[in-house]
Amino acid sequence: MVLLPAIDLKDGRAVRLTKGVMNSAKIYSKKPYEVAKTFEQMGSEWVHLVDLDGAFAGEPKNLDVIKKIRSECSLKIELGGGIRDEQTIKQYIDAGIDRVILGSIAVKDEQFVKEMAQKYPIVVGIDAVDGFVAVEGWGEVSSMKATDLAIAYADAGVEAIICTDVGRDGTLSGVNVEFTLEIARACKIPTIASGGVKDASDLASLAVTDEIAGVIIGRAFYEGTLDLEDALKVYSNV
Repeated sequence: MVLLPAIDLKDGRAVRLTKGVMNSAKIYSKKPYEVAKTFEQMGSEWVHLVDLDGAFAGEPKNLDVIKKIRSECSLKIELGGGIRDEQTIKQYIDAGIDRVILGSIAVKDEQFVKEMAQKYPIVVGIDAVDGFVAVEGWGEVSSMKATDLAIAYADAGVEAIICTDVGRDGTLSGVNVEFTLEIARACKIPTIASGGVKDASDLASLAVTDEIAGVIIGRAFYEGTLDLEDALKVYSNV
């Protein structure tokens, strides 16, 4: 199970939100590249980046910071937030991002995402509120069920699905294992859990099945409720 420590970017800083609410942002670092270097020193192979400003604006808003992170570490980087067209995808890939996450556009333009998955390393992000897909930086909840969206990309060639329980994100209330398994079983694509991870018990609950490919770790690291360095030693990060 791959562990993906996260850096959420807002106004060039590393922050965490609670349940996706922008005005809940808590600043953890004014130098996100230093956080990435810390993850690397702890033994992580990946970092999960989100351009929060971009997610709400629908276009890149922290490009300089993202490029700085890329230049300062050798971690593999997956990046999401406001990626809506091929030009942006190519811009990030050319900047050294290893794979890009498509969220809102995956709901609105299935054909586009499938076409991009044939050309670039694409991850589909499925963010859900009570089982229904949330879009536009989680500002809107659609009428589509999260499992239906996952099934739509079952044979599309995407590298992974990231499923986030918005109601738990940033709350340290525990990961939604059942939701993650439901998505994984629906699409048969490597599925990464996100939202609510608090401590080592959450990782253990995800690791009991090989149906879950990875987990994103955010506030648990920043608040110290999870020893990331120790966790990286316990779980295979390849």
